[in-house]
Amino acid sequence: MQNSLLRACHLMASSTVDSSVSDIFSTAPALQSNIGILSPDQIELAKILLENDQTHLFMHWSEPGVCDKEKLAFFDQIARLNSSYPGGLAAYIKTAKELLADSKLGKNPYDGFSPSVPSGENLTFGDETFIEMEKRGVVEARKSAFVLVAGGLGERLGYNGIKVALPRETTTGTCFLQHYIESILALQEASHKVASDGSQTDIPFIIMTSDDTHSRTQDLLELNSYFGMKPTQVHLLKQEKVACLDDNDARLALDSNNKYKIQTKPHGHGDVHSLLYTSGLLDKWLDAGLKWVLFFQDTNGLLFNAIPASLGVSATKQYHVNSLAVPRKAKEAIGGITKLTHADGRSMVINVEYNQLDPLLRASGFPDGDVNCETGYSPFPGNINQLILELGPYKEELQKTGGAIKEFVNPKYKDSTKTSFKSSTRLECMMQDYPKTLPPTARVGFTVMDIWLAYAPVKNNPEDAAKVPKGNPYHSATSGEMAIYRANSRILQKAGVKVEEPVKQVLNGQEVEVWSRITWKPKWGMIFSDIKTKVSGNCEITQRSTMAITGRNVFIENLSLDGALIVSSGDDAEVKLGGSIKNNGWTMETVDHKDTSVPEEIRIRGFRFNKVEQLEKKFTQPGKFSLED
Repeated sequence: MQNSLLRACHLMASSTVDSSVSDIFSTAPALQSNIGILSPDQIELAKILLENDQTHLFMHWSEPGVCDKEKLAFFDQIARLNSSYPGGLAAYIKTAKELLADSKLGKNPYDGFSPSVPSGENLTFGDETFIEMEKRGVVEARKSAFVLVAGGLGERLGYNGIKVALPRETTTGTCFLQHYIESILALQEASHKVASDGSQTDIPFIIMTSDDTHSRTQDLLELNSYFGMKPTQVHLLKQEKVACLDDNDARLALDSNNKYKIQTKPHGHGDVHSLLYTSGLLDKWLDAGLKWVLFFQDTNGLLFNAIPASLGVSATKQYHVNSLAVPRKAKEAIGGITKLTHADGRSMVINVEYNQLDPLLRASGFPDGDVNCETGYSPFPGNINQLILELGPYKEELQKTGGAIKEFVNPKYKDSTKTSFKSSTRLECMMQDYPKTLPPTARVGFTVMDIWLAYAPVKNNPEDAAKVPKGNPYHSATSGEMAIYRANSRILQKAGVKVEEPVKQVLNGQEVEVWSRITWKPKWGMIFSDIKTKVSGNCEITQRSTMAITGRNVFIENLSLDGALIVSSGDDAEVKLGGSIKNNGWTMETVDHKDTSVPEEIRIRGFRFNKVEQLEKKFTQPGKFSLED
């Protein structure tokens, strides 16, 4: 009786379907027989799929009354895929067909373009121009919003948590997310101090998450009271995945374990632009008088050393787009910032991947390709995927594009015929490809910083890092932490402190420089001119020493340190560190990255600290204090 009623309801629903729809649905009989269980919106989604050559999705559908929940869940997924992509699934499939056809033909995306060196600013740490740019950047900071792209897990690093929860360094155990928030808060406070109108504004902080990272990022923030930031300053925007593609005809791939589910994969960090566009935040920021949006990725622990000066460059040069960059050796495996000019007059300044740049130069009248110039580096600076965009022109551009970024596809073919894939592929997009759609009138430039100051990403596990040829960057948790100590040591050297030179040591199969383990909170010294005011007299720190400063008003004067010194202070305490401090300090013990008895976040570094002896001082009360022996 129940089956008879179901069939009757199905027939009644089918009879109400428009004849044009019936014509389309006749190409998928199994779907047509199930049309009675679908809502009008779901029928429209089915039409989109059929009109875009996706009839295969319904070939194995069961008769009505069998797996109906799974069928409805299928259309729930289709609705999400359709709504989260600019232009919907029809646009996704259309673009996929075009890009897959180009890929099969081996079409060069840069055909007709000639490369040249774009204009930009090269900064040298600590000189007059650098200091002025930093000061200008502090002024601009209160008119800025920060956007962190954090959709990835740490599995590639040998760490099962979210990457932003990984300790940036293990002297204090401060994780990446905490450091980023404390850096933004330090910039916010410094910017308020120099504000001409004395107003107090909170800098917005946006985090793009994914299904993999969203809840864990939220938990990390809530469990740590947002690391001192107001919860109202923080917005999480979750990125959706995109449909996988089975073949050159852009047929959507079904899950091998569920015929009612589409395979999906991440679309890439370029989604951050469409998420911002649809969030309504850009209008809100414009109304609040903001001028800049700064984009950065999740595990470059040195980034905020470069932010103030780069922001100063954007303001001084009036750049619509400013790409942060580092000096790059010719043919080094890092993309180069390049100006491309087409034969038809079009031009753009974008990142060109290193394996495309050299052949592009050779094909454009440069027989030697990518070579070093008189500076010892390539004239095409290395892109580090950190962007500063002027908010007004950014919003205008997104209104034209809907936030869509030029995509690419990278199928792994089974053989040279390029007729089938080893596994499904998908369209991808990158945050730094935003300038590809800009008009020639857009002011697009770059700011080059010293690598030691600005760039030490953590993205390789110990095994992969150990295979990197000697002299090339490891980009591991080991090298990332050592780079922080190197940068802080060199900054203090520039400020007049005699920091002993490093020793070389092999950790997790990687030969690294081990400098004094020096760390400080961003509020102690966000820019170099501030750090110089905190250091005076004859100060020296031995290579085996550890120094961690977690207070604001801590002044180093005539300090001789040979050991471990840990100082924390309240905001109303002023502390002078001086005299001779000597103790057994902290030693570094090597750790095998395969030793599962050691926590993941430690063993991926290849070392841990044995805190043999230290001088630790806490100054919680207001007043002036001196630490001198």
